[in-house]
Amino acid sequence: MTATTLAGLEEVLAQELRELGALYVKPGVRAVTFSGNQYLLYQANICCRTAIRILKPFAQFKARDEKELYLKVREIDWDLYMSLNDTFAINAVVSRSTFEHSLYVSQLTKDAIVDQFREKTGRRPNIDVTTPDVRLNLHMHENIVTLALDSSGDSLHRRGYRQQTNVAPLNEVLAAGILLLSGWDKKTPLYDPMCGSGTFLTEAAMLAHNIAPGVYRKDYGFMRWPDYDAALYRRVYQDTVAKEDLDNEVEIFGSDIDPDFVEATFQNLEYAELDEFVRVKELDFKDAVKPTDKGLLIMNPPYGERIGDEREINGLYKTIGDTLKANFQDWDACIFTGNLEAAKHIGLKPSRRIPLYNGPIECRLFKYELYRGSRKVSE
Repeated sequence: MTATTLAGLEEVLAQELRELGALYVKPGVRAVTFSGNQYLLYQANICCRTAIRILKPFAQFKARDEKELYLKVREIDWDLYMSLNDTFAINAVVSRSTFEHSLYVSQLTKDAIVDQFREKTGRRPNIDVTTPDVRLNLHMHENIVTLALDSSGDSLHRRGYRQQTNVAPLNEVLAAGILLLSGWDKKTPLYDPMCGSGTFLTEAAMLAHNIAPGVYRKDYGFMRWPDYDAALYRRVYQDTVAKEDLDNEVEIFGSDIDPDFVEATFQNLEYAELDEFVRVKELDFKDAVKPTDKGLLIMNPPYGERIGDEREINGLYKTIGDTLKANFQDWDACIFTGNLEAAKHIGLKPSRRIPLYNGPIECRLFKYELYRGSRKVSE
């Protein structure tokens, strides 16, 4: 199988899969390959916090030109993977091949599948690009084609708990990945002082209490496969819920200057039944103080695309640094940002810089240790 993820989270996802009992785990570029049985396929979809899709490859071949691609796809017995009444969609990714356009490759593949059904039955299955019954993934690298079934259906970052969002909410997979990269031990108090619609807080509460991200979802792609085992899925789900640790006493705090964001966070936490684990209030970050003696502060401040001029965004990052130095001594801080210039105005020396992406934006996760009299960056 192949689990896809975001750039920079491959090792985190590999570790998640190992902990689930996956075999032959091998991190790649924005993906991790692994082996396991059907139980693990279902489990990976429900439990992996940093996976976007779980793909199950079923065919691999070389296609030097259009004709060969069409014929090789048409040779596959498509009755094994879908029925005439299923709608389907093809997601194609092409790299370093004689074929230049992924759209053209998916069109050829679609034609071959449709033609096979038409020849056998006189009818054809329909395409549905938004909510298909069967989602196929085609990966073509140097003219080697790998076809896989997408077992997830909708992207796994869509957990199902988010009711309210702010303008640009943090992707749930990215938020979970940052929490796992932060080294948080799930016992130390955690505080997000710019919580937006509460993605860090919700993911942290799920992590702290071992609540799997997939327990809120009702639908997966594998549920429409010919070999779907509903009893096995129920067992995986029940086994997963049985591992929850709702008694873990860890303090999680959040705040935001915008009352609408605070309300959105409340609603998301309440829908996810996590509101009892997190305390949220309306507060300007410059007035924030550490809620406990030691803890981890985590935040995703604005990058400046919408906030206004450069001076204003640099001023905000200077305020972040000043507030951390004055009010959060003996804490650790993880700041995730896509404005690497503004980040210099924090004025603290990071202990680690982890490269990540937020969509197309190159970002860094900066880790700071805020001991008393924290060193300033030497100019």
